[in-house]
Amino acid sequence: MTQDPQGFDKEPEVPEGEATGPKAPAEPAGPDGPAGGEAAKGGDTGAADPQPSARDLGDIGDLGELGDLADLKGPGDLGDAAVTAQLDQARSALQERTQDLQRLQAEFQNYRRRVERDRVAVKEMAVANLLTELLPVLDDIGRARDHGELVGGFKQVAESLETVAAKMGLAQFGKEGEPFDPTVHEALMHSYSPDVTETTCVQILQPGYRIGERTIRPARVGVAEPQPGKPAEQEESAPEKDDGGGPDEG
Repeated sequence: MTQDPQGFDKEPEVPEGEATGPKAPAEPAGPDGPAGGEAAKGGDTGAADPQPSARDLGDIGDLGELGDLADLKGPGDLGDAAVTAQLDQARSALQERTQDLQRLQAEFQNYRRRVERDRVAVKEMAVANLLTELLPVLDDIGRARDHGELVGGFKQVAESLETVAAKMGLAQFGKEGEPFDPTVHEALMHSYSPDVTETTCVQILQPGYRIGERTIRPARVGVAEPQPGKPAEQEESAPEKDDGGGPDEG
């Protein structure tokens, strides 16, 4: 009976150094000693900062100047300038529009006043034309009143017509004894009288009518003037006094 050889079922043992892989070749030693020692020290403390050169310092100075220029004319400053320019344009446009609005408002106010003035003038003209056509009727009513014929229903109609004319602004003027005014009186008769001291209306032939300050018909009157050639009163002269004194004494 044959026996199995020992050690065939077990894997051969491999040394620890060979199990991790092939060994890296050893680095040559430098003048200061093995490089691995310095590298090991550097690995423990971290890589040392390289010292800047003169060229690097010059580049840093140029970058500083560029930074100053960026501070003077940076994107923020350029944006503020643009906003300021737009704000000035908006203010100018607002001022122009305000002036245009004020001008239009003044023109509109003038237009309203002109239209109102024209409307009042047209209304007064229409009323004056209507009342002018009614003046002969009012004259007939006045003559009937003077002759005592204004009675009954005719009297009520006449008074109603006169009331409506007064409401529309018609006013009658012209009385005996008032001074003659050629702007509102029309003299149809002329005479002389010793009882007046100036030209006076002594007879009203037709009364005058006005609407407000506008005369639509002057009063037709008879006037009298002072008597011409009236002797003026002469004052008696005082007797002259003798300046020679009294009688001569003997």
